[in-house]
Parts: sequence; structure tokens; C-alpha cells
Amino acid sequence: MKIAFFTETFLPKVDGIVTRLTKTIESLTKAGDEVVVFCPEGCPNEYMGAKVIGVPAMPLPLYPELKLGLPGAAVSDALDELKPDLIHVVNPAVLGLGGIWLAKTNGIPLVASYHTHLPKYLEHYGMGMLEPLLWELLKAAHNQAILNLCTSSAMVKELSEKGIQNTELWQRGVDTETFRPELRNDDMRKKLLGKFTDTGSLLIYVGRLSAEKQIERIKPVLEKIPEARLALVGDGPYRNQLEKIFENTATTFVGYLSGNALASAYASGDAFLFPSSTETLGLVLLEAMAAGCPVVGANKGGIPDIITDGVNGCLYNPDAKNDGTESLVKATQKLLGNENERKIMRNAARLEAEKWGWSSATEQLRGFYKKILEKSDNQIAA
Repeated sequence: MKIAFFTETFLPKVDGIVTRLTKTIESLTKAGDEVVVFCPEGCPNEYMGAKVIGVPAMPLPLYPELKLGLPGAAVSDALDELKPDLIHVVNPAVLGLGGIWLAKTNGIPLVASYHTHLPKYLEHYGMGMLEPLLWELLKAAHNQAILNLCTSSAMVKELSEKGIQNTELWQRGVDTETFRPELRNDDMRKKLLGKFTDTGSLLIYVGRLSAEKQIERIKPVLEKIPEARLALVGDGPYRNQLEKIFENTATTFVGYLSGNALASAYASGDAFLFPSSTETLGLVLLEAMAAGCPVVGANKGGIPDIITDGVNGCLYNPDAKNDGTESLVKATQKLLGNENERKIMRNAARLEAEKWGWSSATEQLRGFYKKILEKSDNQIAA
């Protein structure tokens, strides 16, 4: 198959969407598929056998790490050269809309996928009143596609309720070879603890430091559990505010980690806290679980697809009083409270992650593609 991806997010940016996309591309090219990726400029020219074409882009004002690509004649020319069997638009925005238009004008089957819950992000930037309008725009874009893929059952349900048609679940995936319990080590643990003593209650967060991640919700946990220590791994536009919020708490700002260092950080924590209630999936949770770190996450969005409460982690209710503060504290206390139970959860977390390799997720995707192309060929023949 020849597949063209249009994505607003790609390397060198690192996040859950880019991880899923790069792992998917790697699996597709290994299977013999020809892949081209259209994404914002600043990208590599090639990735794992796929051609990557950068287009002029400008940063989104409220989310500067996200660049909106502006498709031009070069995109159309490259598409004519490849003659793809199928176009897959990832999180359609400006560049994605160009991909949709090119699919429609050239009669190329179109798939879209939904990864970032942008309507829910708006309220964290003081723009909640625009949520209904954004849903209408998303509906108009996604309903151009033959198939709309979501990364959790909750998102399949919500998008369907909002009027987005032809939705299917694109199963989760995680790299269980990179992220594994054996990478737990004392040197990384000391790095995560910073200047603080090791009490056996090291909480870690990995991800973008931004308003919609609701990281400030962890502060009451530190106040209620004095022996707890917190390591924030990652960076982002909200870091300065978070440094003020967590001032005088046992918190270490670690910055970005990648590769083995990141895998070791996951494995070296006692519990992974992820307070965000806007996640379509929460890939970092799966990575933590693969590393044998039990997790606490919100009982909302795609997270309940991953966490079985009390088995491989703990869920908290983000809609309870005081932004779920009491619920988050109790869930963390439950996870930290008994070393034997936490060990059982560690093992269960790893076993859950082992079910979800990237190769099987990509084979599922290839199955979707093949069905669409077979249906398209039958329609042409008729």
C-alpha cells in the first residue's frame, strides 16, 4: 500500500501522538508499505524508510509547541508523485484540512484519527465558550472521512454522540522492550529525588508541563502525604507557574528525558501520578505500566481503558469536590499504603502493558486500510 499521512505534530516534537505515529510508520515500512508524511517544517527528511516533507508552519498562539502547517503547491506536487492509495489525516487542523481537500479533489480514500481532545483544552485557556463551535468544525472535518479512528472507547462514544460518523477504536500500543522494570536503578532514583531524602514514596509525572495537564492537583497530595516526594519529568509553557505553585514542597523539576533515561525514570518511581482529565488515551500511563510503575489516573476519557482500579493502578474522580483533591489523595494513599500490594500492582501493570505491542496495533490499522481499499475497488468495478 501507498499511504500519505498529514499531521500537525511530528519530529522533532516528542509527545504521545508523535510516538504513536513514528511506531506506526516503522511497522508499516517493515511490512513493505510505502509511506510519505506531510508535517510542519523542521522535521527530518526521512524516518524509518518513510519520506518526510516539511511545509511552512506557524506556532499556535495558545500552544506554541504545536505548529500549524500551511499546505502549498509543493504538497500537491509530492502527492501527485507518490499517487497514494489512501490518505490518513492525524488531528485535522490547517495542514489536515489541506489533506482532506486533496483527498476529496483527487478521489483518494480518506481516514482521519482523533488524538488530542482540543474542545476540553479550551476551558483551561479561558476559552470554554468556544467549545460548541470547535465541535462543529471538528464534525465538519471528520465527517469527510470514510473512517474516523479513536484511541479509546470513551472517545469513540463521545465523538459519536457529537455527530462524528464512522468511528472505530484504534487499539493502544506501547514499546515493552524499551520500557521495562529491570531499568529501575539507584542513580536515576537519586536524580529524580534531587536534594530530597528517599522515603520510599517517590511519585513521578512524565509529560508536557501545560495548563490542561492539571499538574497543580498533585500539590495537595504532597501536603496530605508528608513523606511523599515528586519528580516532574518534562517541560513546557506552564513550568514557571508550576515552580511557584510547588515552591516549598518536596518537588524536583527534572526536565526532558528520553530513551533509556526516560525508561529508567519510569521504572525507578514508586507511583506514577497523572491527574489530567482531558486525555484521549494517556500513552505515558502505558509506558509507566510497562516499566512496572503502578499508576494513578483520572476516571475519565481514555484512562479507564488502561487502568483497572485496584488491580494495575488506581483511579480518582476528577469531578468530585475541590477538583477531585480528596479523591486523588485517597487513590495515592491506597497505592502507596502497602508495599506487598504495590508489588502485586507493579506485576499486574507490566502484564497489562505486555498485551499491547505496537505491531498488533499497526496490523489492526492495516486491516482497516485494506477493507477501505477493497470497498473502493469494488465500487470502481461496479
